[in-house]
Amino acid sequence: MKQRKNLDVSLTDNTTTKHNPKTFKNNNFTHPLLKNVFNLCLFFRFVNALLVQTYFNPDEHWQALEVAHKISFGYGHLTWEWEKGIRSYLHPVIFATLYKVLAFFHLDKPWFMIRTPRLFQSTFSAFGDLYLFKLSQEIFDDRVAKFTIFAQLTNWFMFFCITRTLSNSLETVLTIVSLYYWPCIRPSASKISRGSRKWALAIAALACAIRPTSAITWIYIGLLELYLTRDKLKFVLLEVIPIGTLILGLTFLVDRWMYGTWVLVPLNFLKFNFLSSGGDYYGTHVWHWYFTQGFTVMVFTFLPFSLAGIFKSKQWKLSGLIAWSLAIYSLLGHKEFRFVLPVLPIALMFSGYWLATIGGPDKSNSRGKRSPSTHERRSAKLQVAVLFLAVSNIPMAFYMSMVHQRGTEDVMNYLSGEAYKGKVKSILFFTPCHATPYYSTLHCNVSMRFLDCTPSEEKGALDESDQFLVDPAGFATEFAKNWSIPSHIVLFDSQEQLLKDFLALHSFEEIKRFFHAHFKVDRELQASVAVYTRKGQ
Repeated sequence: MKQRKNLDVSLTDNTTTKHNPKTFKNNNFTHPLLKNVFNLCLFFRFVNALLVQTYFNPDEHWQALEVAHKISFGYGHLTWEWEKGIRSYLHPVIFATLYKVLAFFHLDKPWFMIRTPRLFQSTFSAFGDLYLFKLSQEIFDDRVAKFTIFAQLTNWFMFFCITRTLSNSLETVLTIVSLYYWPCIRPSASKISRGSRKWALAIAALACAIRPTSAITWIYIGLLELYLTRDKLKFVLLEVIPIGTLILGLTFLVDRWMYGTWVLVPLNFLKFNFLSSGGDYYGTHVWHWYFTQGFTVMVFTFLPFSLAGIFKSKQWKLSGLIAWSLAIYSLLGHKEFRFVLPVLPIALMFSGYWLATIGGPDKSNSRGKRSPSTHERRSAKLQVAVLFLAVSNIPMAFYMSMVHQRGTEDVMNYLSGEAYKGKVKSILFFTPCHATPYYSTLHCNVSMRFLDCTPSEEKGALDESDQFLVDPAGFATEFAKNWSIPSHIVLFDSQEQLLKDFLALHSFEEIKRFFHAHFKVDRELQASVAVYTRKGQ
């Protein structure tokens, strides 16, 4: 059996301080530094959650909150994924618990129903920030950890995404926490508590239960730990198998309870997304998309700092995890930004390392005397870098979180208030499917109808959503032959222009309009969202 290899990083004065065991005595949550970091992160993420007012990905609402709403209140829409059993109830149950608490205290009013889920997620996010700080302490030192938190809190995509109720957001938090406990990630000089690896395995298994694709991360880490540990059989037989079986077994019980029958979600997920490429129905990208567009946009202006930090720190294990994840996800046809969110904090940690090095201590001559001019130059360089990162990321974070694609959130917030007053009887969404939140925001059991986009068994067949986009007027005319006339219609301005005659024919008039976007994303420009109601209602 091989001995665990010496993984300590020897750092010169031109980089950052050497690994100092004293630093790692401050890992207890009661330590003032960690308490201050957590309180800062918690306050920041609360504000972050309140500022996020835009629509990003349908799964935030339709695969988490909508399901939780149905569990808690008995009504809500379950998409086709739940009929096929490729989603676990473990993640929605968390928010269902929140909804039950709100209902118990009679707080299930529009303001709370709209905002508390993201505020709840922000608490998890703050723990993720804290553990990224602790991980940076373990691998580097306090100075790097502080710059890592700066990078984590100012990166535009992290601000935009981490407080959303996506399963990817919770997966990212669990990934950071688990990495902190893995022995193979820590320097050999770092003290590790007994049972640390068991915690790492349990949290990793939980991440896989919430999102089966998280296994991509843990295959890499597990193989690395297996290679470096002395007790390989103990690791596999007494830790991986029992802990993995326990966590996944509990998940199967939750799904058995919610589905009403035994459903092996990971197997169904694997068959649909990997063996049959079912995810490709929602679009595909070129193989290098994550490297040339996706992940580079997420890291944004931190990218050169992250690359410099990787090469200067020589922490190949963690940088290897980034490369591994991007490479494996690149093999899949369907690609999304959020899929690689769990490795974004690691890239930002390398940015923090580089920032710490360019402004760190320096010796200018053989006698070890510090040159004031050299110190001033390094300090000025650091200030310019920090200012550049802040100026390039903060406006982007605010714009994407508060302006771009906010109309579909605003329209449902408005209708929620109207429904609470009893002014909404039924709603028809003449929009691409899943373009808005649904019952989880409206929180009123009125009839609603949206255009279906369930994948068809027949290749090339157009779903309702696609048929509407191809010929809005023709589809609406045909649709109206068998409809129950709604009290409200919601649609984008791009289709509104083509449905003017149809709306007038059925006595609909505009009552509200909401700004949505300045530029298009994946289809024609959707500048605004309009709400129409029947005259005299």
